[in-house]
Amino acid sequence: MTALDFTPAPGAAPFPRMVAAQTGAEIRAMLRNGEQLLLTMVIPVLLLVGFSVAPLIDIGGGSRIDFLAPGVLALAVMSTAFTGQAIATGFERRYGVLKRLGATPLSRAGLMLAKTGAVVAVELLQAVVIVLVGLALGWRPHGSPFSAVLLIVVGTAAFSGLGLLMAGTLRAEATLAAANLVYLVLLGAGGVIFPLSKFPASALPVLELLPISALTGGLRAVLAHGAALPLGPLAVLAAWAVLSLGLVSRTFRWE
Repeated sequence: MTALDFTPAPGAAPFPRMVAAQTGAEIRAMLRNGEQLLLTMVIPVLLLVGFSVAPLIDIGGGSRIDFLAPGVLALAVMSTAFTGQAIATGFERRYGVLKRLGATPLSRAGLMLAKTGAVVAVELLQAVVIVLVGLALGWRPHGSPFSAVLLIVVGTAAFSGLGLLMAGTLRAEATLAAANLVYLVLLGAGGVIFPLSKFPASALPVLELLPISALTGGLRAVLAHGAALPLGPLAVLAAWAVLSLGLVSRTFRWE
């Protein structure tokens, strides 16, 4: 008869299992937070329904739902990858959560990977909800799903970089105020609800370089007009992603 060995065997779990566990914890924290849920789910859906049903905007012809749905998808990406992540990470940094988690066997790289996984998972849930609501309102998307997904992935990288850059350099209270202010400014000036053509022509070159304008315009070109992968918006998003993530790697403070 083989004797049972009850000798303790301390050691960290495999890295993928640790990342998966932390990703699950991050997702639960995001979905349990009322303000985050309002930002990521409720506001985009209300904007989509309200502005699609009521003739509150002049889009210059065409279907309102075809114009709005891609913009709301872009807004959902920004709300999760930028605004929500910046605020949550800023307060985790203030209360020492990042410092403590970064000292665990998970490692700091694993923590960032888990946060990225949580953002992607919530965005997937947002996309499902927004698409279902859009279809119920009569939206019939066109174009290549691959092109739309690629734009969203690069846009997520760009907004995540900007959110982490803000959270890793500013105080938590400043991050909260700045992230919400930027959210409102980009919502109004990024082509999400109002066409960029409504702005002065002199402002268009600047507005078109905003990440939300690039993501909105790219998704609208693909999903509303069936265009091929729009390289201009994709290049703008890639530039924002490279710049912001590069700065994060140099400036992010864990304490």
